[in-house]
Amino acid sequence: MLSQKINFHTHSTFCDGKNSPEEMILSAIEKGFSALGFSSHCMYPIDPKFYTPEDSIWHIPPENIKSYSTEILRLKEKYAEKIKIYLGFEADYFESPEIGSAIPHKQNFSDFSPDYLIGAVHFVNTEKGFFNVDNKTEVVKENLIKLYSKPDGKIDGKKATCDYFEAERLMLKKGNFDIIAHADLIRIRNTVLHFFSEEESWYKEQLKETAKAIAKAGVIAEINTGAIARGNMDDTYPSHNFLELLYENGVPVCINSDAHTTSNLDAAFDRAAENARRAGYTELVYPHNNIIKL
Repeated sequence: MLSQKINFHTHSTFCDGKNSPEEMILSAIEKGFSALGFSSHCMYPIDPKFYTPEDSIWHIPPENIKSYSTEILRLKEKYAEKIKIYLGFEADYFESPEIGSAIPHKQNFSDFSPDYLIGAVHFVNTEKGFFNVDNKTEVVKENLIKLYSKPDGKIDGKKATCDYFEAERLMLKKGNFDIIAHADLIRIRNTVLHFFSEEESWYKEQLKETAKAIAKAGVIAEINTGAIARGNMDDTYPSHNFLELLYENGVPVCINSDAHTTSNLDAAFDRAAENARRAGYTELVYPHNNIIKL
């Protein structure tokens, strides 16, 4: 069992969370958290309306960012004696000549003075179009067929997966952020669609190259329990093999629940801690010198 609980990946009703920031804070206090960081989905300065043909908006609209920041800072002061509160963003990486560019870089978010940034890749952009790897299973399947069908009609799962990890490496090269989110999120629909195998040598090579890129960027890799909490996958991100590579490359890790509800704030934390220990880790590291011994 962890000596204390910290979560820097928290969503609320400002994006696609189900509870208000204050409800999340009150639940965190009740569950014994010492710190809570808010990280609304954000693609600043891109307006997320571009993906409405496929999905409802789950990023905070640009016009709401200021009110979000103001509310988190208000609650930070209100509950200062009970819990440390941090203002952050889960900033999506996206680059397109037609739609625009969103780079998780602290300079790009300087107007809002966040305490930290989480860099994330949800969208893979191709010459034929883009798709969200975390969309509904049937939508991901449709996009894989549309964007990655080979001449024989089969899905080129290797190409789709390599494009995902290449986007992460580009984000790490161009960005300036504190934590990389769910570094192998591409796995989330593979449990049903089976468009690649984690045992193939090319996939393992992608993990090696990405682990090196994470180490070079000097960011923290989160062990994300969100897939377990929502029943999408019976495992954390990253996988055990990926986590071992991160440890070998000297990448610090933290545990984040990616919580969208109060009930999931500390979901599978003990399991994630055990995964960290198995890979060789002895501590968890969070921004602002928050450290937990394992």
